[in-house]
Amino acid sequence: MHKLTIFYDGTCPLCAKEMNALSNQDKNKAIKTIDIYSEEFSEYPHIDAKAANTVLHALNQNGDLILGLDVTYLAWKLVGKGWLYAPLRWPGVKVLADWCYLRFANNRYRVSYWLTGTSRCDENSCSK
Repeated sequence: MHKLTIFYDGTCPLCAKEMNALSNQDKNKAIKTIDIYSEEFSEYPHIDAKAANTVLHALNQNGDLILGLDVTYLAWKLVGKGWLYAPLRWPGVKVLADWCYLRFANNRYRVSYWLTGTSRCDENSCSK
C-alpha cells in the first residue's frame, strides 16, 4: 500500500515534470501519482476533480486529505528530500509560501509556458 496518493493536473507541463521527478526518486514506491484527467482518477469519486484541478490534492495511507504545499513537502519527505521543502512549512514562511503557491496554481499554464515553452500537455508531450 502506498503512503501517499497524489492527484495532479497531467496537462500542466511543470506539474507533470515534478510528478515524474518525484516518481524517479521514489525507490520504495511509497507514492502513487494519479493524473486527474486519466481514467484511473474515476476510482476516486470522493476526490472533487474541480478542487483537485485548483489545488494539489493527496490522500495519506489513513485516507486523510492533504492539500497544496503540504502535499509537496510530504511527498519529497517520503523520498528523502523533505529538507528541500521544509522551510516552506515553517511558521511565518508557511503563510507566504501558501499564498505564492495559490498564485502559481491559478497561473500554472502561463508559468509553464514561460519556463518550458509549452502551456499544456497533450498525448504527445509530458508523458511519463
